[in-house]
Amino acid sequence: MGNGVRGRRGAGGDRQWGEGMKEGGWTINDVITGVIFYGTRLYMEATNHELKNANTTALVLLNTRNIAGYKSLDEMVNSRADEMQWGNKFGFLHVSIPEFDKADAPPNPLNFVFKARQIIGRKRNSAAVYLTGRLLETVRTYRGPEATAQYIHSTLKNSSMTISNMIGPVEQMALAGHPIRGLYFMVAGVPQSLTITMMSYMNKLRVAVGTEKGHIDPQRFKLCVENAFDMVLKAAAKS
Repeated sequence: MGNGVRGRRGAGGDRQWGEGMKEGGWTINDVITGVIFYGTRLYMEATNHELKNANTTALVLLNTRNIAGYKSLDEMVNSRADEMQWGNKFGFLHVSIPEFDKADAPPNPLNFVFKARQIIGRKRNSAAVYLTGRLLETVRTYRGPEATAQYIHSTLKNSSMTISNMIGPVEQMALAGHPIRGLYFMVAGVPQSLTITMMSYMNKLRVAVGTEKGHIDPQRFKLCVENAFDMVLKAAAKS
């Protein structure tokens, strides 16, 4: 994982997205994941037109922790074990990235994002997330963290890319008295050529992209994702 890019969108675009999502019952995750999938297809088309609709599977990580809201550090430290469990609690879904409809030329951005939302919605509402989370917890309990890591690694090898998101602090943090203006995270050492992470911080969403050096052009991929965002935004404004 040799290259990485990161970026965020301005407040104007956020407001336009917010109005449309509230009316349609969409979430930020629905939109941003659809945009990333659309940008990925645009990159594949720009790199090799014949492979633009090649079978591509994304491993989407989902939080399985039952959280009603934000907890302060004191609440986390002083709460009972059954109220606030520490450590990772997640499951994952194998999601096929939608293909460009041959009859829809040029591809309609909104149709693509809507199709991505439908696919993820069906997967997310199935028992797969819960069962995967329980499986990981069972493997960790009876075989230890190393066996769990090996299982996760083998699962990652069977997917083309990984998408993970995290809810970050809503208030500004500081390190040694220095305010932190932005915050993002990246998963290193994974077997895929493309890893995308999303993190909210102070009500702003930051997307980070990690690519395999020499295999994926990070700047070109970033440009394709930005173009996808603009195309979907303009299409939404016209609808």
